[in-house]
Amino acid sequence: MWKPSACILCECNCGIEILVGDDGRSFDKIRGDKLHPASAGYTCNKALRLDLHQNGNTGRITRPLRRRPDGGFEEIDWDTAISEIAARLGEVRDTFGGETIFYYGGGGQGNHLGGAYSPATLAAFGARYRSSALAQEKTGEFWVNARVLGSMTRADFEHCEVALFVGKNPYQSHGFPRARSVLKDIAKDPARSMIVIDPVRTETAELADFHLQVRPGTDLYLLTALAAVLVQEDLIAADWLAEHADGLDAVTAVLREVPVTDYCAVADVEETLVRAVAARIAAAGSVAVFEDLGVQMNRDSTLVSYVEKLVWLLTGNFGKPGTQYVPSSLVPIGRDRGYADGEGPRSPVAGARIISGLVPCNVIAEEILTDHPARYRAMLVESANPAHSLADSARMREALAALELVVVIDVAMTETARLADYVLPAPTQFEKFEATFFNFDFPRNIFHLRHPVVAAPDGVLPEPEIHARLVEASGALTEDDYAPLRAAAAAGRAEFAQAFLAVLADPAKRRFASVLLYRTLGPTLPHDASAAAVLWMAAHECARKNPAGVEKAGYGSGITAGERLFEAIVNGPHGVHITDDEYDASWQRLPKTRINLDVPELLTAVAALRDRPVPGQDLDWPFVLSAGERRAFTANTIMRDPSWRRRDPDGRLRMSVTDATRLGVTTGDRVRLTTRRGSAEVSVDATDTMRPGHISLPNGLGLTVGERTGVAPNELTAAEDRDEWAGTPWHKHVPARLEPLGPDR
Repeated sequence: MWKPSACILCECNCGIEILVGDDGRSFDKIRGDKLHPASAGYTCNKALRLDLHQNGNTGRITRPLRRRPDGGFEEIDWDTAISEIAARLGEVRDTFGGETIFYYGGGGQGNHLGGAYSPATLAAFGARYRSSALAQEKTGEFWVNARVLGSMTRADFEHCEVALFVGKNPYQSHGFPRARSVLKDIAKDPARSMIVIDPVRTETAELADFHLQVRPGTDLYLLTALAAVLVQEDLIAADWLAEHADGLDAVTAVLREVPVTDYCAVADVEETLVRAVAARIAAAGSVAVFEDLGVQMNRDSTLVSYVEKLVWLLTGNFGKPGTQYVPSSLVPIGRDRGYADGEGPRSPVAGARIISGLVPCNVIAEEILTDHPARYRAMLVESANPAHSLADSARMREALAALELVVVIDVAMTETARLADYVLPAPTQFEKFEATFFNFDFPRNIFHLRHPVVAAPDGVLPEPEIHARLVEASGALTEDDYAPLRAAAAAGRAEFAQAFLAVLADPAKRRFASVLLYRTLGPTLPHDASAAAVLWMAAHECARKNPAGVEKAGYGSGITAGERLFEAIVNGPHGVHITDDEYDASWQRLPKTRINLDVPELLTAVAALRDRPVPGQDLDWPFVLSAGERRAFTANTIMRDPSWRRRDPDGRLRMSVTDATRLGVTTGDRVRLTTRRGSAEVSVDATDTMRPGHISLPNGLGLTVGERTGVAPNELTAAEDRDEWAGTPWHKHVPARLEPLGPDR
């Protein structure tokens, strides 16, 4: 039987259909789901081998595990696991304070629903600090968006005249619906143009009209030169800016003084090409822009994000078809958290800026490996693998070993789980109700609550159940708290709403709203969809904040609109449209009516760029390593079975033909790759897509399932190499050197 679900290998989460075998477990075939409202049958090659995530050699665990004194693990029952973990978390809270309990994760790609219940567990034990992969990637952009617009933005590539990708290869990393089809449509339309800023001639760059093959780590120089050309050649949308933006004079004063020729030389991009790109952007009726990890995990990432936004704001590309927009949301991610003035909370030891509630990943080990009284003492890790995915894996392992308690909730025995005191097994994304909160489509936004495709094995529990049991074991909730809500739920949804509003009025109980919903509303939902209970509150909030969009999407108006939206979500296994916006909705979602172009500390840093020493080659470290490139058969680390990778199974080190010739190596030969943090032996792939001096390793390798396959990039990265504003890592700019070892051994 074909069953609808979604791919879980990138943020797009395209709809797929899975033909389940007669054994009730195997995925015999996978195809795109034509009924999915966003992907409409589209899928790339990666999704078609997801059986290897579900049924491959992954190190799957199906019983709770407790570390023995000898360092091994023993199976224990769930009651023992929950009671012991709750007792030990309580001991940490009572001895050192709940704020010393740190939470990491909350959901991998397309695995967010369970994480929505974690705040109740954190509240039960007084935890305050948390982080996730977003703090490795997006918090610099989040902070810039908060300062400039007060909200996150996305881009409409389907309808744009010009598409600009900065450190982004959507042909492999996607990032918007039907990416490869949209890219090909742009490339073959003579009235449209594609611009790529990337040191690598990627698959997207091959399709582009303009490829600015920037010198690694100099994106700030290139983008500042591009913005300066717009100002110096009077290519800005002056009338639009006068109507919609503040701070233009301060910005133009800085950009008029930029030495465009010098900056182009630093970036090693022809000035004539930069000026041609500026003219094309200025002449376009619409420009859509996407910055991604190539610059967000690189030097000057927050400043790059700021100048990138100046490029499309100076040309008036916001709030109209084919440009940047502010999407609706069911569960906000990356939204403004009130830091319009740049201030906000700081981490307790390193004093690092906390953006969107997330501690920078690169300071986590620093927050643990110290004598500071406020250091983290315990860590709860959910659907994440920080021992592998965070910078300087060796130091992260040391930090985990220094904690009083480490608890991991996951599907497999990951590199982090091997270091834990307790490991709690969860169902895979295809064995439970699940969803992604990366819902950014516009003007019609979608939400997809995925139903289970196959049954979970005996012995595992879904994350909402785990969190509910931990909260109950803490004593924070009892049957006395549930009874009135259960009675109201039995009487009807309207009665339940009234009763639940009374609960929300109590600050002490409001912190446990997700578990209260799960235990009381959850059992009344169709399809055994208790895990979806938290979406009831989200659907009502969506209808309250965006009544026009919800009504236009077909859910009516008034107090019943949220209820109709929730019912559609629960009963729509292929996904549903949740809002249908007018284009001016983007303006309505900004907290202020005008855009703020002048962010003083960032603009001052841009102005000071001309006085910075020009980056030069370090003879001790002559190469720049990009540690974690997305390729045809790489994805996040949930793909643990190495046979998933049909191409380049060991993850070769890509380098230019020029560098290979100079080193006396060719494709298949081995080299020793060394950074300031470590070294590894790896096979070479000599290619003309790379600039001389630039090398790259793929992401998602170096996992241990039986034996290790490929190089783990973060054995080579350094935690101190991070952005000065947001603390995001420089994974794409790691100084390195190479030593030839001869043919593949």
